[in-house]
Amino acid sequence: MNKITLFHPYVPESAKRAVLRTLNTPWIGQGPQVAEFEKLWEKKISYSHKAVAVGSCTYALHLAYILAGIREGDEVVAPIFTFPSTNIPILYQRAKVVFADVKKDSLNIDPNDIARKITSKTKAIVVVHYGGVPCDMDEIQAIANKHFLPVIEDAAYATGLTYRDRKIGSISDFTCFSFQAVKLLTTATGGMLTIKDPRLVGRAKRLRWFGAQKSDSDDRWAKGITEVGYRYQMTDIAAAMGIAALKELDKTLKHYQELASTYEKNLTDISGVTYIGGIFLCVILTQNRDRIRHSLTKHSIESGLVDCRNDRFSIFGGRVNNCPNMDKIENKYLILPTHYFLNKKDVEFICQVIRKALK
Repeated sequence: MNKITLFHPYVPESAKRAVLRTLNTPWIGQGPQVAEFEKLWEKKISYSHKAVAVGSCTYALHLAYILAGIREGDEVVAPIFTFPSTNIPILYQRAKVVFADVKKDSLNIDPNDIARKITSKTKAIVVVHYGGVPCDMDEIQAIANKHFLPVIEDAAYATGLTYRDRKIGSISDFTCFSFQAVKLLTTATGGMLTIKDPRLVGRAKRLRWFGAQKSDSDDRWAKGITEVGYRYQMTDIAAAMGIAALKELDKTLKHYQELASTYEKNLTDISGVTYIGGIFLCVILTQNRDRIRHSLTKHSIESGLVDCRNDRFSIFGGRVNNCPNMDKIENKYLILPTHYFLNKKDVEFICQVIRKALK
């Protein structure tokens, strides 16, 4: 029997052809296709929110934290449960990460705990749409408005998704997307930052390229560097992949949605399993995680934990004792396979193995 992997990169044939065409042009670093990708992203995803293409979602997050004015001594309320790259760039700014708890029935940030964790030092709120389940954005935005705080969305798992008929990427002050190898849309590595305030776009693009503002004169450095920047730009090779994949996004997303529907249909009636959902990740909660994982492994099916509570890492100051929902869930969550090469029968088989394991 063939192994069912947890993830598998999907690169459309059109994206492969686009890369080959790009390799035969004068531009393989940042060039005209990066700008084209940004414009297409605005047309299909972020609308009036301007798009800035970068080399990774981590880069996008760091730029968002800078543009939000986060500095040394500030506090940022952020998810306790996520990939560490959500929170590590906050430390780049020498700010303090204040962890907010997850909800009781999911791994998304709890708006009620966000409100509890805000202090006079809070500079921003960060949220993650875990696995492709949108956070409670209206409730979170109301909290942010009350305290005059920007909201920064880590949408690494949410490309193409909507919240109450609004596209993720067109809602908050800043939204950060990932095009990492196994994401729904991949450029091998890459990311996109969308920005609500157009006045910040010029600075974002300068910070993306060493802090320099490119000049049309013979002296490319004529306009100088007045702020320390970074080498965060996207390449035209990545942009070529992104443009092609974005044009096929509806088809890709439809397949992922069908997989999610199949999981939901087959998991919701299994005693001892709570189906959380997710378009990009299938997340379940169970008291019998080890038993299920053992049975899946016996049937050549990968499963994983993928992300974790970030307070396990000493860089964030050690384990906190004020996230009780996370305490209850941390040994119960499990991620099941989801990728483009999985089909409905594969998902039904995975669910059958879980059902038998718990009998």
